[in-house]
Amino acid sequence: MAASRDADPAAGDARAVQVRTLFSEIAPRYDLLNHVLSLNIDRRWRQRAVQALGWELVPQGTYLDACSGTFDLALELAERHGFAGRVVGADFALPMLARGLPKIHGDPVAPVCGDTQKLPFAAATFAGATVGFGVRNLSDLEAGFRELHRVLKPGGRLVVLEFTVPPGKLLRAAYLFYFNRILPLVGRLVSGHPWAYTYLPRSVRDFPGPRALAAHLRNAGFTSVDWNLVSGGIAAIHVASKAGPESPAVPRRVP
Repeated sequence: MAASRDADPAAGDARAVQVRTLFSEIAPRYDLLNHVLSLNIDRRWRQRAVQALGWELVPQGTYLDACSGTFDLALELAERHGFAGRVVGADFALPMLARGLPKIHGDPVAPVCGDTQKLPFAAATFAGATVGFGVRNLSDLEAGFRELHRVLKPGGRLVVLEFTVPPGKLLRAAYLFYFNRILPLVGRLVSGHPWAYTYLPRSVRDFPGPRALAAHLRNAGFTSVDWNLVSGGIAAIHVASKAGPESPAVPRRVP
Protein backbone atom coordinates (compact mmCIF):
# COMPACT_ATOMS: atom_id res chain seq x y z
CA MET A 1 0.00 0.00 0.00
CA ALA A 2 1.39 3.38 -0.99
CA ALA A 3 1.74 6.01 1.69
CA SER A 4 -0.61 8.98 1.65
CA ARG A 5 1.21 12.18 0.67
CA ASP A 6 -1.60 14.28 2.15
CA ALA A 7 -1.33 15.96 5.54
CA ASP A 8 -4.83 14.84 6.50
CA PRO A 9 -4.64 11.80 8.81
CA ALA A 10 -5.61 8.67 6.90
CA ALA A 11 -7.81 5.89 8.26
CA GLY A 12 -7.31 2.17 8.84
CA ASP A 13 -4.28 0.45 7.33
CA ALA A 14 -3.48 3.56 5.30
CA ARG A 15 -2.91 5.44 8.57
CA ALA A 16 -0.18 2.99 9.62
CA VAL A 17 1.60 3.38 6.28
CA GLN A 18 1.24 7.16 6.42
CA VAL A 19 2.64 7.41 9.96
CA ARG A 20 5.55 5.04 9.31
CA THR A 21 6.47 6.99 6.18
CA LEU A 22 6.19 10.35 7.92
CA PHE A 23 8.37 9.49 10.91
CA SER A 24 10.89 7.63 8.80
CA GLU A 25 11.34 10.72 6.63
CA ILE A 26 11.64 13.26 9.46
CA ALA A 27 13.83 11.09 11.71
CA PRO A 28 17.08 13.07 11.06
CA ARG A 29 15.57 16.32 12.43
CA TYR A 30 12.99 14.87 14.82
CA ASP A 31 14.74 15.58 18.15
CA LEU A 32 15.73 19.11 17.19
CA LEU A 33 12.24 19.99 16.04
CA ASN A 34 10.60 18.43 19.09
CA HIS A 35 12.53 20.63 21.48
CA VAL A 36 12.45 23.79 19.36
CA LEU A 37 8.75 23.63 18.50
CA SER A 38 7.74 22.86 22.09
CA LEU A 39 10.10 25.50 23.51
CA ASN A 40 11.65 22.63 25.53
CA ILE A 41 8.46 22.19 27.57
CA ASP A 42 8.32 18.59 26.36
CA ARG A 43 11.24 17.70 28.65
CA ARG A 44 9.23 18.67 31.73
CA TRP A 45 6.20 16.75 30.47
CA ARG A 46 8.28 13.59 30.16
CA GLN A 47 9.60 14.02 33.68
CA ARG A 48 6.06 14.25 35.01
CA ALA A 49 4.96 11.22 32.98
CA VAL A 50 7.73 9.09 34.48
CA GLN A 51 6.86 10.35 37.97
CA ALA A 52 3.30 9.13 37.41
CA LEU A 53 4.47 5.63 36.41
CA GLY A 54 5.23 4.59 39.99
CA TRP A 55 8.39 2.73 38.95
CA GLU A 56 9.80 3.09 42.47
CA LEU A 57 7.43 0.26 43.53
CA VAL A 58 9.27 -2.14 41.17
CA PRO A 59 12.67 -0.48 40.51
CA GLN A 60 14.18 -3.70 39.09
CA GLY A 61 11.31 -4.39 36.71
CA THR A 62 11.17 -4.42 32.93
CA TYR A 63 9.19 -1.52 31.46
CA LEU A 64 7.88 -0.81 27.98
CA ASP A 65 8.05 2.52 26.18
CA ALA A 66 5.75 2.05 23.18
CA CYS A 67 5.91 4.34 20.12
CA SER A 68 9.35 5.10 21.52
CA GLY A 69 10.76 7.07 18.59
CA THR A 70 14.29 8.17 19.48
CA PHE A 71 13.96 7.00 23.11
CA ASP A 72 13.50 10.32 24.93
CA LEU A 73 10.82 8.97 27.26
CA ALA A 74 12.56 5.60 27.68
CA LEU A 75 15.75 7.40 28.73
CA GLU A 76 13.85 9.64 31.13
CA LEU A 77 12.98 6.46 33.04
CA ALA A 78 16.23 4.55 32.49
CA GLU A 79 18.37 7.40 33.84
CA ARG A 80 16.36 7.97 37.01
CA HIS A 81 18.35 7.69 40.22
CA GLY A 82 17.49 4.36 41.85
CA PHE A 83 16.16 2.72 38.71
CA ALA A 84 17.73 -0.75 38.43
CA GLY A 85 15.57 -2.36 35.76
CA ARG A 86 15.38 -2.31 31.98
CA VAL A 87 13.32 -0.35 29.47
CA VAL A 88 12.25 -1.80 26.12
CA GLY A 89 11.80 0.97 23.54
CA ALA A 90 9.50 -0.25 20.77
CA ASP A 91 8.58 1.61 17.59
CA PHE A 92 7.54 0.48 14.11
CA ALA A 93 9.53 3.19 12.29
CA LEU A 94 13.02 1.69 12.07
CA PRO A 95 14.74 4.97 11.03
CA MET A 96 13.52 6.58 14.27
CA LEU A 97 15.05 3.79 16.35
CA ALA A 98 18.28 3.99 14.37
CA ARG A 99 18.44 7.75 14.93
CA GLY A 100 18.10 7.24 18.67
CA LEU A 101 20.66 4.45 19.06
CA PRO A 102 23.63 6.75 19.91
CA LYS A 103 21.60 8.18 22.80
CA ILE A 104 21.16 4.86 24.61
CA HIS A 105 24.85 3.89 24.81
CA GLY A 106 25.45 2.61 28.33
CA ASP A 107 21.81 2.91 29.38
CA PRO A 108 19.52 -0.09 30.11
CA VAL A 109 17.33 0.54 27.05
CA ALA A 110 16.67 -2.25 24.54
CA PRO A 111 15.37 -1.16 21.10
CA VAL A 112 12.72 -3.30 19.41
CA CYS A 113 11.12 -2.65 16.02
CA GLY A 114 7.47 -3.47 16.66
CA ASP A 115 3.92 -2.20 16.13
CA THR A 116 2.06 -1.07 19.25
CA GLN A 117 -1.11 -2.64 17.84
CA LYS A 118 0.63 -6.03 17.47
CA LEU A 119 3.30 -6.05 20.17
CA PRO A 120 5.86 -8.89 19.85
CA PHE A 121 5.82 -9.71 23.56
CA ALA A 122 4.19 -12.36 25.72
CA ALA A 123 1.29 -11.48 27.98
CA ALA A 124 2.11 -10.05 31.40
CA THR A 125 5.71 -9.18 30.48
CA PHE A 126 6.08 -5.61 31.77
CA ALA A 127 5.86 -4.00 35.19
CA GLY A 128 4.65 -0.76 33.57
CA ALA A 129 4.41 1.03 30.24
CA THR A 130 4.57 4.53 28.80
CA VAL A 131 3.58 6.13 25.50
CA GLY A 132 4.69 9.65 24.66
CA PHE A 133 2.93 11.44 21.79
CA GLY A 134 2.25 8.14 20.04
CA VAL A 135 -1.30 6.91 20.62
CA ARG A 136 -2.65 9.75 18.47
CA ASN A 137 -1.01 8.08 15.48
CA LEU A 138 -2.50 4.62 15.97
CA SER A 139 -4.89 3.49 13.26
CA ASP A 140 -6.98 1.60 15.87
CA LEU A 141 -6.71 3.29 19.27
CA GLU A 142 -8.48 0.63 21.32
CA ALA A 143 -6.53 -2.16 19.63
CA GLY A 144 -3.34 -0.44 20.77
CA PHE A 145 -4.68 -0.03 24.31
CA ARG A 146 -5.76 -3.70 24.40
CA GLU A 147 -2.25 -4.74 23.40
CA LEU A 148 -0.70 -2.54 26.06
CA HIS A 149 -3.12 -4.02 28.61
CA ARG A 150 -2.21 -7.54 27.48
CA VAL A 151 1.55 -7.13 27.94
CA LEU A 152 1.29 -5.50 31.37
CA LYS A 153 1.54 -7.56 34.54
CA PRO A 154 -1.44 -7.40 36.92
CA GLY A 155 -1.06 -4.20 38.88
CA GLY A 156 1.05 -2.55 36.17
CA ARG A 157 0.47 1.06 35.18
CA LEU A 158 0.18 2.63 31.76
CA VAL A 159 1.05 6.32 31.43
CA VAL A 160 0.01 8.12 28.24
CA LEU A 161 1.41 11.57 27.46
CA GLU A 162 -0.38 13.19 24.55
CA PHE A 163 -1.24 16.56 23.03
CA THR A 164 -4.72 17.95 23.55
CA VAL A 165 -6.55 21.22 22.96
CA PRO A 166 -6.57 23.66 25.92
CA PRO A 167 -10.00 24.29 27.45
CA GLY A 168 -9.42 28.01 28.19
CA LYS A 169 -10.56 30.33 25.40
CA LEU A 170 -7.52 32.64 25.30
CA LEU A 171 -4.92 29.89 25.54
CA ARG A 172 -6.84 27.75 23.07
CA ALA A 173 -6.91 30.58 20.54
CA ALA A 174 -3.16 31.23 20.92
CA TYR A 175 -2.40 27.51 20.82
CA LEU A 176 -4.43 26.89 17.68
CA PHE A 177 -2.86 29.89 15.94
CA TYR A 178 0.62 28.57 16.78
CA PHE A 179 -0.26 24.97 15.92
CA ASN A 180 -2.01 25.74 12.65
CA ARG A 181 0.08 28.66 11.34
CA ILE A 182 3.54 28.83 12.95
CA LEU A 183 4.37 25.18 13.63
CA PRO A 184 3.76 23.91 10.05
CA LEU A 185 5.87 26.72 8.59
CA VAL A 186 8.83 26.26 10.95
CA GLY A 187 8.56 22.48 10.76
CA ARG A 188 8.58 22.52 6.98
CA LEU A 189 11.58 24.88 6.82
CA VAL A 190 13.70 22.95 9.33
CA SER A 191 12.73 19.40 8.40
CA GLY A 192 12.41 19.91 4.66
CA HIS A 193 9.31 17.72 4.78
CA PRO A 194 6.32 19.20 2.89
CA TRP A 195 3.46 17.98 5.12
CA ALA A 196 4.69 16.34 8.34
CA TYR A 197 4.09 19.39 10.52
CA THR A 198 0.73 20.06 8.96
CA TYR A 199 -0.29 16.49 9.79
CA LEU A 200 0.54 17.13 13.46
CA PRO A 201 -2.10 19.82 14.23
CA ARG A 202 -4.68 18.00 12.14
CA SER A 203 -4.08 14.77 14.05
CA VAL A 204 -4.47 16.64 17.36
CA ARG A 205 -7.67 18.27 16.10
CA ASP A 206 -9.18 14.86 15.28
CA PHE A 207 -8.00 13.12 18.46
CA PRO A 208 -10.36 12.37 21.39
CA GLY A 209 -10.18 14.74 24.34
CA PRO A 210 -9.03 13.54 27.78
CA ARG A 211 -12.46 12.34 28.94
CA ALA A 212 -13.08 10.38 25.74
CA LEU A 213 -9.55 8.97 25.81
CA ALA A 214 -10.16 7.75 29.37
CA ALA A 215 -13.26 5.94 28.10
CA HIS A 216 -11.15 4.18 25.44
CA LEU A 217 -8.72 3.07 28.14
CA ARG A 218 -11.57 1.64 30.22
CA ASN A 219 -13.01 -0.13 27.16
CA ALA A 220 -9.62 -1.79 26.67
CA GLY A 221 -9.76 -3.22 30.21
CA PHE A 222 -7.89 -0.62 32.26
CA THR A 223 -9.10 0.46 35.68
CA SER A 224 -8.47 3.46 37.97
CA VAL A 225 -8.13 5.74 34.95
CA ASP A 226 -7.27 9.36 35.71
CA TRP A 227 -5.66 12.27 33.89
CA ASN A 228 -4.20 15.70 34.45
CA LEU A 229 -3.81 18.58 32.04
CA VAL A 230 -0.33 20.11 31.90
CA SER A 231 0.81 23.55 30.74
CA GLY A 232 -2.72 24.86 30.73
CA GLY A 233 -4.08 21.94 28.74
CA ILE A 234 -1.58 21.84 25.88
CA ALA A 235 -1.01 18.20 26.79
CA ALA A 236 -2.54 15.62 29.10
CA ILE A 237 -1.04 12.80 31.17
CA HIS A 238 -3.31 9.78 31.57
CA VAL A 239 -2.61 7.08 34.16
CA ALA A 240 -4.39 3.72 34.08
CA SER A 241 -3.85 0.37 35.81
CA LYS A 242 -4.29 -3.26 34.90
CA ALA A 243 -6.36 -4.81 37.66
CA GLY A 244 -4.59 -7.22 39.96
CA PRO A 245 -3.78 -7.94 43.58
CA GLU A 246 -0.67 -5.80 43.37
CA SER A 247 -2.35 -2.77 41.79
CA PRO A 248 -1.02 0.45 43.32
CA ALA A 249 -3.62 3.11 43.88
CA VAL A 250 -3.59 5.71 41.10
CA PRO A 251 -3.60 9.19 42.65
CA ARG A 252 -6.64 11.31 41.89
CA ARG A 253 -4.23 13.99 40.69
CA VAL A 254 -1.38 13.01 38.44
CA PRO A 255 1.84 14.66 39.77
